[in-house]
Amino acid sequence: MASNGVKEPLLSGITDATAQTHRKDAPKRRMFHHSRSAPPADHISQDTAGLASVPRSDSIFGNLHPNFRKMAIFFFAYLGIGAVCFYLVRRQIKGKKTDGFLDAVYLCIVTMTTVGYGDLVPNNTVSKLLACAFVFTGMALGALILGKAADYLVEKQEILLVRAMHMHQNVHKSEILKEAETHRIRYKCISVFILILVLIVVGTTFLVIVEKFDVVDAFYCVCSTITTLGYGDKSFSTKAGRIFAVFWILTSTICLAQFFLYIAELNTEKRQRALVKWVLTRRVTNLDLEAADLDDDGRVGLAEFIVYKLKEMGKITQEDIKLVTEEFENLDVDQSGTLSASDIMLAQSSQTER
Repeated sequence: MASNGVKEPLLSGITDATAQTHRKDAPKRRMFHHSRSAPPADHISQDTAGLASVPRSDSIFGNLHPNFRKMAIFFFAYLGIGAVCFYLVRRQIKGKKTDGFLDAVYLCIVTMTTVGYGDLVPNNTVSKLLACAFVFTGMALGALILGKAADYLVEKQEILLVRAMHMHQNVHKSEILKEAETHRIRYKCISVFILILVLIVVGTTFLVIVEKFDVVDAFYCVCSTITTLGYGDKSFSTKAGRIFAVFWILTSTICLAQFFLYIAELNTEKRQRALVKWVLTRRVTNLDLEAADLDDDGRVGLAEFIVYKLKEMGKITQEDIKLVTEEFENLDVDQSGTLSASDIMLAQSSQTER
């Protein structure tokens, strides 16, 4: 900490990093660098890229993700099995009936979405147990599959919204993508809100024209359906109405659920940004420097300072740092404090031999 009787500042590692590197008495420190040999994201194996837990910002512009197609297959398989089961017990279901298989699909949809009008209800032990089984599995499957589908469609609309906002401006596509990513949750809220309004208008209009409701009753039925309230005094009772309901109920109920989810995410994002702003604007104290000095050498390097600030922002935790440190130490075979190609080869060969 001293040189010729003069104390060096704790942050000297940031302002004069080059000079410290050439000092013979400088302790070895583990610094984080950008990897020049890191493979681009496009070269990641399909097995890794296919994980649903790893979001990709460019997925909204590419083709349908394989996992999305799998979920669609699961959904239609569930819907088909449910429709067949309800069709087989159609004589044990009472209420307003139109067509046998159509009523089975319709009952499967209102059961899955928990709308439950009451216009078609199970009437014996077998049909009641079947309804119990399908309401639980349907809710779980709907939350996973239809939620993903709605999120995908909303992301598509999000880009169209951003483009419409800049249609009279000469804005490059990369700038549109950047803005969409920066304000992603906000644009999603706007997009899904517009979509909900469209669905309400379409549903109300259809009920007025096809089901012959007056405007108030049609709007009342739409609201009780889209919120899954489903009083049952007003519902889709014609054949054409139930064909429309199969698609409209799924879309409208899931979009409303996604809207509330985006509102919650937007609120969380605002709190997170406020925390980041506070962390970056508050004064750095000696206590902060002591906490940021990970290797206890009396100096805080750039990497240490970044890690400390990210911890304050809640971006990473101490457990995350511990796990990454353990991986680094496992790869650092020669214990030099740095990683090289030979370290990686030796680490991989040792893992293969196990």
